[in-house]
Amino acid sequence: MNNKFDALKDDDSGDHDQNEENSTQKDGEKEKAERDKNQSSSKRKAVVPGPAEHPLQYNYTFWYSRRTPGRPTSSQSYEQNIKQIGTFASVEQFWRFYSHMVRPGDLTGHSDFHLFKEGIKPMWEDDANKNGGKWIIRLRKGLASRCWENLILAMLGEQFMVGEEICGAVVSVRFQEDIISIWNKTASDQATTARIRDTLRRVLNLPPNTIMEYKTHTDSIKAWEEFHGLVNSSGR
Repeated sequence: MNNKFDALKDDDSGDHDQNEENSTQKDGEKEKAERDKNQSSSKRKAVVPGPAEHPLQYNYTFWYSRRTPGRPTSSQSYEQNIKQIGTFASVEQFWRFYSHMVRPGDLTGHSDFHLFKEGIKPMWEDDANKNGGKWIIRLRKGLASRCWENLILAMLGEQFMVGEEICGAVVSVRFQEDIISIWNKTASDQATTARIRDTLRRVLNLPPNTIMEYKTHTDSIKAWEEFHGLVNSSGR
């Protein structure tokens, strides 16, 4: 499984006065940096199912974020605040992560779990998300853990049947309520968004009168900017 805590190697190069040595040193550092980058990339790509494990159609990554309510958050600070938990490629690897994670109903404060396809950051601005949107369901307290589990199992099991449209899912724990959402790539594809809505109702066993809101990420960004008086170019 992916390990994001690989130690960073310090460069112990000393100071040199001669330009030629500096140039050689810089070339060496550049080559080393490129080599490390390629190795790191290879490690990230090496998340594969173990022997006799049941592979998923896509690799997925768990993320976690938490922030102080009411504090303005820029896109940059949001990205710094979101922490990658780990990536998995099989059913068994998923359960090894999930069985050790706190359930959403037991989280406190302003916290979020995100589960997205590997390579997609849980941000509006990500290339895979920027033309998309999300279905939002607001839950009364006490329902988040069950709904979150049902949602992510349906997503991992490809129950939405919309090809590569699904990007990921989020559960947001707040003080008065909890919110779950599922993100897709193409907000303008009404047939796809309708199928996602109908599948959500089924897998979460939602009452017919449940309010479901679809919001494009473009609208989310605009609403955030207006709310904060255009202080931030984008954010949460």
